[in-house]
Amino acid sequence: MKGLLTIGLLILSNTFMTIAWYGHLKFSEWKWFNKLGLISVVLISWGIALFEYIFQVPANKIGFNNNGGPFSLVQLKVIQEVITLIVFSGFTLIFFKNQELKWNHFVAFIFLILAVYFMFKN
Repeated sequence: MKGLLTIGLLILSNTFMTIAWYGHLKFSEWKWFNKLGLISVVLISWGIALFEYIFQVPANKIGFNNNGGPFSLVQLKVIQEVITLIVFSGFTLIFFKNQELKWNHFVAFIFLILAVYFMFKN
């Protein structure tokens, strides 16, 4: 149960992170947003990123094996990175129609899956 909760919180965290880091590139299509200066865009991104931390910190606390969770610190990091790339890929395909995944991206995903496999192998 703690493992699924950790992964769910990491998915939520990474969704907010992706919106905070890359959403402004899409939001710039809105006239009112395009008029904002860099400081305003940074502050909006920080506001969104706050939610990233609201989910990220509990995910790590719940998931870490020294706190009774199922994952080592390195496993938590690898899980987080894989989730980041999956969420980012989905975000890119949904919101940026001019971007596409190519064969080399799929090869990279296969290597990520292998990295997770070897990270969890005793």
